[in-house]
Amino acid sequence: MSRRIRVIVQYDGTNYVGWQVQENARSVQSTLQDALECTLGFRPDVCGCSRTDAGVHANMYVCHISSENVDIPTERLAAALNSHLRGSGIAVVGASDEPSDFHARYSCTAKQYVYKIWNAPYSNPFLEGRALFCPKLIDLEKLSFAEEEFCGKHDFRAFMSKGSKNEENTVRTVKYFKAERNGELITLTVCADGFLYNMVRIMTGTYLKCARENLGKGSIADIIQSRERKNAGDTAPAHGLYLDRVFY
Repeated sequence: MSRRIRVIVQYDGTNYVGWQVQENARSVQSTLQDALECTLGFRPDVCGCSRTDAGVHANMYVCHISSENVDIPTERLAAALNSHLRGSGIAVVGASDEPSDFHARYSCTAKQYVYKIWNAPYSNPFLEGRALFCPKLIDLEKLSFAEEEFCGKHDFRAFMSKGSKNEENTVRTVKYFKAERNGELITLTVCADGFLYNMVRIMTGTYLKCARENLGKGSIADIIQSRERKNAGDTAPAHGLYLDRVFY
């Protein structure tokens, strides 16, 4: 009987082209498959909860494998995989047996991303490649309107990069958008039932545009209503973005 196993991983995406296997490139998926092959003696298919772009990190990424040939107990699988993943920037934090209808992608009900901004007049060498450096002071109080205007069910076409394979259905429901400061580190947290291509990075770029141009209440609502990508901010760099939680 085939087993369906959920695997939860964390990874530093700096040296990867993203989650998905790509020809002649190092991906998180292929590196995890290498470890699975060493552990199990064969190379199973691995299905992930979403694609992540090159340079994007994950505090929690969920994938699953299905096979009749997996006989290792799930409580031992994480340790076995991690023995082959040392130094890769990837760690398996847990594994569990799931019903046969569990699917890492299609069973997911929501995802939470965070974007980290180092907001100080000097760079932080420990956050290079892991947070966006922004030397100009950001006043979170003046930008508090963003937390309300990003939320709700909207057509987020203005927050989708060109080249998306999903250009027909661009309506998403954002459950919350929060901006928090801890010293010089600003963390933007956004949760939605789904995301368009580069949506969080464009939301971040738009948030920074509002700060830079001193835009006020109604600015983000107007951009959403316009449905025009040119009205939103730049696409923030990938290295500040983290897939933070996946909900089922």
